[in-house]
Amino acid sequence: MNISVKPYSWSDKIAWDRFVMKSNNGTLFHRLQFLDYHPRSRFRNHHLVFKDTEHIIALFPSVSEERDGKKTLVSHPGASFGGFVFPINLGINEVDVLVRSLHAYALKKGFHRIEMTLPPIIYLQQPNNYLDFCLFRHGFQYKKREVSSIITLNYAPQRILSTFKSETRTAIRKAGRSGVVVKASSDFETFYSILKTNLKLRHNVTPTHTLGELKQLKNLLASDIRLFGAFLNNQMIAGLTLFVCNPRVILAFYISHLKEYQTYRPVNLLMFEVIKWALERKFKFFDLGIFTVNMEPNWGLGRFKENFGAHGIFRDTLYLDF
Repeated sequence: MNISVKPYSWSDKIAWDRFVMKSNNGTLFHRLQFLDYHPRSRFRNHHLVFKDTEHIIALFPSVSEERDGKKTLVSHPGASFGGFVFPINLGINEVDVLVRSLHAYALKKGFHRIEMTLPPIIYLQQPNNYLDFCLFRHGFQYKKREVSSIITLNYAPQRILSTFKSETRTAIRKAGRSGVVVKASSDFETFYSILKTNLKLRHNVTPTHTLGELKQLKNLLASDIRLFGAFLNNQMIAGLTLFVCNPRVILAFYISHLKEYQTYRPVNLLMFEVIKWALERKFKFFDLGIFTVNMEPNWGLGRFKENFGAHGIFRDTLYLDF
């Protein structure tokens, strides 16, 4: 293979997102529609396009920044995960050439480190570990291995409750008897207020996105950003913001509730209805997100997700210093 590597230019925009949509491992987080919502001053974008003669063979969304005193090519700090995007049926030799080409390009441009967080393997249409193998072959090491909670959607909708733990089934029935109703919503303002209050009370942190950014993403990505609310007497008491990452996987990005309504168990009913929605639309996996931060587990959060039949898989961050 004769691979050329060049920085992304505006003329690549249409081809970029089209390539992501048809790729083996592309996600919403690789799409320029998503990455471009960030203010221009936030990141120094350094997206790369890999071509075999005239045809795109891979993409690498990334930024240039200083990390630990090193000029670093990072894919991508404004997304949950990133790394190479490559087509279905790309062979191991081709993947190896891509890794070598990335390293050579970074050396030439004066970088001292490459860092990337890879999508969990469930995001691949045809799962393989070619990229992991080639990264390690060329000296990449783990920076961290977070654990993400995954629900495998391999059962009929009428079997959902049987995959939950007994106390969760009880909570769902209680929510239904109490009059809690779950439905799709466009009221991001109310949900964001719930989310912001809950995060402040429980963790003393703010949401990753501002309300304006969340609404902007909804406007940009339309049906790929979904909000489901749990309502009691027409008042939203809990909500879940869902990202449709690709045709295989949906990701619960935000889940939150009003503390004073916790006894109604709205989150349990919310999860049940969202899983039902996902099964009806033939998604293969529901990613509930990580319950570890810098490899420190939140045991309670992990157990909560296991109540819905979730199991843990790795979301890996790797780096190479040179």
